[in-house]
Amino acid sequence: MSRPGEDTAIVAGIDEAGYGPLLGPLVVSAVAFEVPAGLLETASPEGPDLWALLRDAVTVRAAARDPRLAVADSKKLHRRSPDGHDLRLLERAALAFLAAAGEHPGTLRSMLRRTCPPAPAMLEEYPWYRGADIDLPTDCSRADLVVQTAALRRAADAAGIRFGGVFCELLPEGHYNRLVAAVRNKGVVLFMQVARLLQRMAGELPGRSLHVLVDRQGGRMSYLRPLMRAFDDAAVAVEEETPTLSVYRLSWPDRRWRIGFRVSGEEHQLAVALASVFSKYTRELLMACFNRYWCELAPGLRPTAGYYQDARRFLEDLGPVLDRTGTDRAMLVRML
Repeated sequence: MSRPGEDTAIVAGIDEAGYGPLLGPLVVSAVAFEVPAGLLETASPEGPDLWALLRDAVTVRAAARDPRLAVADSKKLHRRSPDGHDLRLLERAALAFLAAAGEHPGTLRSMLRRTCPPAPAMLEEYPWYRGADIDLPTDCSRADLVVQTAALRRAADAAGIRFGGVFCELLPEGHYNRLVAAVRNKGVVLFMQVARLLQRMAGELPGRSLHVLVDRQGGRMSYLRPLMRAFDDAAVAVEEETPTLSVYRLSWPDRRWRIGFRVSGEEHQLAVALASVFSKYTRELLMACFNRYWCELAPGLRPTAGYYQDARRFLEDLGPVLDRTGTDRAMLVRML
């Protein structure tokens, strides 16, 4: 008799949103799929082609005439307009996959309680997030989500795939600054969030081999030492290290992991692209809370996405309000 999970494996992807901005949080997300273990035997180093397996419900292209869920690099799905941000494509994918896993968050806070349980308490330390919430969905209809979720479940059932859930790590501005000051390297801070996500997935999806692809940030090519430090009870071996892809095998007496770090990982694995979607969707909702707070204190202030040049403009325009409120800039402005 086989043990539970013996004939299935976990394929996961990890990506971030907000690694470079001056304002707003860093969000790192992981998504996991339970797949037949046999799919990994013939898969490429990036894992099985989930876009192909779920093609009846999911597409990598955002085409107006295609009714399927678009799952791609979040920068390609997030649309800006003169009237604000169009989250429809991001939201359709994020909320449909959550619904396929039996999760139906009605607000931002309820979504965070599921994907990142410590987040609500952390956000209370910041006046611009304290008590803030947003009803979901914001830009797409509930009727559309019902249709998309049903199609996604049919495609997943036909392929023998189950969506295992989403896991997020959130670092608001002050938390981010404290970590960067402690380790003196924001790349290390990002890897710390990746390691936490790996540990969370292992804890919530036990008894299965884990095949993970992480979107690579920066110029680092070798992740051997960080993996050895993060998982000091595992035997870590290098499978390959190239300028575009680094792959490692981690072994314990009772389980095996395969972890790859891929340049433009969201173009090579649906799970990474979907992690990018969740990270961007979560960050954009929090930036909406951020902008709402400051624009109420400074009527006429133009909102910001938080990236360097526009963030400098925003902070300059906000200067008198910051002085009047006695805002601690170490809690507001991120270290670069």
